[in-house]
Amino acid sequence: MAYFDPTTRASGSTLAGKITAFLTRPAGALADWNDRRVTRKALSKLTDRELDDIGLSRSEIADI
Repeated sequence: MAYFDPTTRASGSTLAGKITAFLTRPAGALADWNDRRVTRKALSKLTDRELDDIGLSRSEIADI
């Protein structure tokens, strides 16, 4: 039985692997950027006390 793991990236040694990597890297980077943006926005809405409860200060939000 064949097994396909969607979490692994295609090998860069074949043309198909290079094309896949070329197309998926920007999409992954965009998704990562958006996740960080959403997280920063949600943290910014918290009060200073709520941030302190989770061990963050308002100045640390930009670093996330």
